[in-house]
Amino acid sequence: MQTQVVRDYLLGLQQSIIAALQAADGKPFVTDAWTRAPGERLQGDGRTQLVEEGALLERGGCNFSHVRGPQLPPSATQHRPELAGAPFEAMGVSLVLHPRNPHVPTVHLNVRMFAALPEGKPPVVWFGGGMDLTPYYGVEADAQHFHRTCRDALAPFGPDLHPRFKQWCDEYFFLKHRNEPRGIGGVFFDDFAELGFDRSFAMMRAVGDAFLPAYLPIVERRRDTAYGERERDFQAYRRGRYVEFNLVFDRGTLFGLQSGGRTESILMSMPPVVKWRYDWQPEPGTPEASLYSDFLRPRDWAGQA
Repeated sequence: MQTQVVRDYLLGLQQSIIAALQAADGKPFVTDAWTRAPGERLQGDGRTQLVEEGALLERGGCNFSHVRGPQLPPSATQHRPELAGAPFEAMGVSLVLHPRNPHVPTVHLNVRMFAALPEGKPPVVWFGGGMDLTPYYGVEADAQHFHRTCRDALAPFGPDLHPRFKQWCDEYFFLKHRNEPRGIGGVFFDDFAELGFDRSFAMMRAVGDAFLPAYLPIVERRRDTAYGERERDFQAYRRGRYVEFNLVFDRGTLFGLQSGGRTESILMSMPPVVKWRYDWQPEPGTPEASLYSDFLRPRDWAGQA
């Protein structure tokens, strides 16, 4: 299996993202390298890199993990029942950033490779991942930039991929119990191998490499926008939706917890300050109401003039 080339890319991606984020924030990330001891349920290693109470990022982390296990958990085989129970190998980079300023969106990135190793059969390898944006105070130009960067990254691999992966993202990052999107989407794909190993891997790399150009320009435009307690309060309330999605629906979180993964690294995505209220609605005509009416609905952001 061609796992070393994927591992090398993912470690390099993590390094380049952390270097850019440290430069933007000014505070070094803490690095926690780990290895699973012999006899544990999962074998493998990883590197968790995290910053808390930074100038830009209230909490943010970027994880690399490479694990092997005796049996794929249910979250990894729900669309591939024929592989249920097979040993597996998985590696990926996962990132969630929660900025301090409510005008800077939360963002998520994940790129990963899975290999199921059914006994007596060839390995079954596929890729997954994507990125999505979760603003608290929406700006149309930011949404357009993020989606156009995603579209341009996928363009070399066929004209159908971006609309397909955008719709997949809109449908995946949706809180069914609230009938509400988590954010404004981006792209999402899973169980992807249809271009063959080399081209599918290249497509995954294109998504990973597009993250910094998609997100950092938004950060630089919004990081000095003035805010007060009202904006921080709304940010904390909307972060509650992020927690709900990650703990109830997110396949990566469920995979990590079901497979016996490293809890601290898996729950790195949780925001540091969160609020819930009973049956709260924003006042009509406010910027908070605009998030619901204008942004939390599927739109062709990349195609807008």
